[in-house]
Amino acid sequence: MLVPSDTMAAQSKLLYHLNKFYGERVQARKVAVAKTVKDVCKVVQDVLKEVEVQEPRFISSLNECNSRFDGLEVLSPTEFQVILYLNQMGVFNFVDDGSLPGCAVLKLSDGRKRSMSLWVEFITASGYLSARKIRSRFQTLVAQACDKSNYRDEVKMVADTTEVKLRIRERYVVQITPAFRCSGLWPRSAAHWPNPHIPWPTPNLVAEVKAEGFDLLSKDCIFLQGKQSSMEGDAWLLHFMEAEKTLLSGGCRKKCLSILKTMRDRHLDLPGNPVTSYHLKTLLLYECEKHPRELEWDEACLGDRLNGILLQMISCLQCRRCPHYFLPQLDLFKGKSPSSLENAAKQCWRLARELLTNPRSLEKL
Repeated sequence: MLVPSDTMAAQSKLLYHLNKFYGERVQARKVAVAKTVKDVCKVVQDVLKEVEVQEPRFISSLNECNSRFDGLEVLSPTEFQVILYLNQMGVFNFVDDGSLPGCAVLKLSDGRKRSMSLWVEFITASGYLSARKIRSRFQTLVAQACDKSNYRDEVKMVADTTEVKLRIRERYVVQITPAFRCSGLWPRSAAHWPNPHIPWPTPNLVAEVKAEGFDLLSKDCIFLQGKQSSMEGDAWLLHFMEAEKTLLSGGCRKKCLSILKTMRDRHLDLPGNPVTSYHLKTLLLYECEKHPRELEWDEACLGDRLNGILLQMISCLQCRRCPHYFLPQLDLFKGKSPSSLENAAKQCWRLARELLTNPRSLEKL
């Protein structure tokens, strides 16, 4: 198919401005975030070292490797999540029967005695390992560790939450989440993935993702609110950080996500937090399915992919529903106010229109 020369000229103009935006704004954000991560992790590592002295079962897994910290997620330039991987899940069965949306439970294997578990006092009468009980104990330990830390003047526990959150230098918030890593397993509630009618991801990539597995996190789950389930406090949240990272490793996918995150920080960081970096990552994964061929993720297509994701975001905001990529029965907009979603849709539309009609606008975006 022949593409009109003016269309090609417009595309190359957009690509030029996007690369300029990436070289200036996105790289500046990356450098600033990397510096913050180093500073923040120094404080968190010190607190976790003190936790470990008090309670050797909570061993810090926040280790630096090739300038990256294992289990660290950047939620925004001032918000971070540190996943603390716990040891010995072996005596438990992973139960994922769909009764707890987005969650699963860990139940003592038949015939196993409570005393065989490292986490004996957190096992309920029914034999479930309680996510909330473990988190509550961990919260107490972290509060004590903050008082003994070398950084005690710079770090405070965030009150009024069952989560373990630290406020560092009054500026940064770090949530520390106890978790189990489930390698070589794949949850039943995500068994429909990948879609057999779509050629992306390739069978090799699917095998890699499923071997990578997922994490089970101890944190409040908005998807269970209002379910009146007696299991709510015992349930563990399904989390696919490594799987998502593997899927987004080829072509200009990572670059695309970095540009979207930078735009989000500058234009979509709105009251009520309607658009998060996780929403953007989710829509990027859906965009990969819509454009399954690798040549569609060539650098030259970057502008088209960004426009596609922004238009999809507008549609989701207007419909007030954003399905989770691996668990589409979960709505990632649950708990967001309709007015904040409406406001975000308007802002998103303004951004998309600027990109489509005037690539030079990136100079001031």
